[in-house]
Amino acid sequence: MKGVIFDMDGVLLDTEAIWQACFRKVGKEYGVTLGADFRKDIAGSNGAHMRQVVSGYFHTADVEPIIKKEYALVHEELAKHVPEKPGLHEILEHLRKLGYRIAVASASPHKTIINNLKKTGVFEYFDVIISGEDVEKGKPDPMVFLESAKALGIAPELCYVFEDAYNGVIAGHAAGSKTIMVVDRMEPTEEIEKLCYKVCHSLTEAIPFIEKVI
Repeated sequence: MKGVIFDMDGVLLDTEAIWQACFRKVGKEYGVTLGADFRKDIAGSNGAHMRQVVSGYFHTADVEPIIKKEYALVHEELAKHVPEKPGLHEILEHLRKLGYRIAVASASPHKTIINNLKKTGVFEYFDVIISGEDVEKGKPDPMVFLESAKALGIAPELCYVFEDAYNGVIAGHAAGSKTIMVVDRMEPTEEIEKLCYKVCHSLTEAIPFIEKVI
């Protein structure tokens, strides 16, 4: 193993709850109640897949105003505070000491990723940043992880992928990477667990499972 690719929201940062709260707020404006099924379907996605999910739940083909409101609300919240996940600094320092190359592969916009990583003081740990804007197909398609591995200069099968969302786990497994699910808002189903190399409940818990660089 030589590389590690992290999702950001819900894995490195405790921001998935912010995205979901903002979606619920937008849903309320449109008279739509968004529950657990929406969270499962939307989490970790972007691009065409995200628009398809939003279209289905909001019952409209014109999803751009909805997504624009969502991004504006999230940006407003993150300007106030970017919450970290426990073990964030510890795992990144551990990986750096072991000699891993490290990437972020997130559905969030590139600017948002950079701002969040800088605000939490971990930007310098990352060799590569790939956002949903950098790929044609979003998760659950594996493209974002394949592009991240390519940018790292490492074969996907020699990379760990850290994910919290079902869409991300499916994408990581499809990329051929060792996928570690760090449980955030969704416990793994039996099918999702079969796609995982390990399931952990924190970044700290995952540290012992990281092999030495070979």
